[in-house]
Amino acid sequence: WFQRLMLVKVFHEDQMIAALSRFVMEGLGPSYTETPPFSLDDIYRDTSSCTPIIFILSTGADPTSMLQRFAEKKGYIAGERLHMISLGQGQGPIAEGLITKGAKSGDWVCLQNCHLATSWMLRLEMVVEGLSSKQTDAHEDFRLWLTSMPATTFPVLVLQNGIKLTNEPPKGIKANVNRTFYDMTTEQYEHCAKLRAWKKLLFGLAFFH
Repeated sequence: WFQRLMLVKVFHEDQMIAALSRFVMEGLGPSYTETPPFSLDDIYRDTSSCTPIIFILSTGADPTSMLQRFAEKKGYIAGERLHMISLGQGQGPIAEGLITKGAKSGDWVCLQNCHLATSWMLRLEMVVEGLSSKQTDAHEDFRLWLTSMPATTFPVLVLQNGIKLTNEPPKGIKANVNRTFYDMTTEQYEHCAKLRAWKKLLFGLAFFH
């Protein structure tokens, strides 16, 4: 295999990544080349009211809808018990107010696009430090969600204290189709009077999406 990779490198460098993926898959198994399913249920077990959950954004991936679906499943409806705000000029004090109220009531707060509020990052660091202190009286159900592109202005303390997640868009048709079906519940997939036609329709939509 190594000799084959050398030939690919010399004559078809554009196919090198695909050849390396196949080499790893045949040598170590498909689990080392396929992106594992991304589940907020698994991550939620490791969170607490004093631990922010940080989504590191990448181009083409937006975790907002995924978070809203997960929150709804947990009983946190957007606009009622899930409070979302996109940070920007003048939004810092409003965001801090939401965090203060959420920490008392047990609601969830999501601050989107933290990289756009560079002047407020120092204050965010102080707020997170207060939540992480032993003297905090935050409600045990409270959760603070943050989304941000990679940025040098993002507070190191928040990164150190938080749970960091990245959800890159799947690459390739197979990975995209798998992601689509993984996001569906068993009830959505199986609950239909014309099941065969329904599954064909779903596959067609997933394939052409």
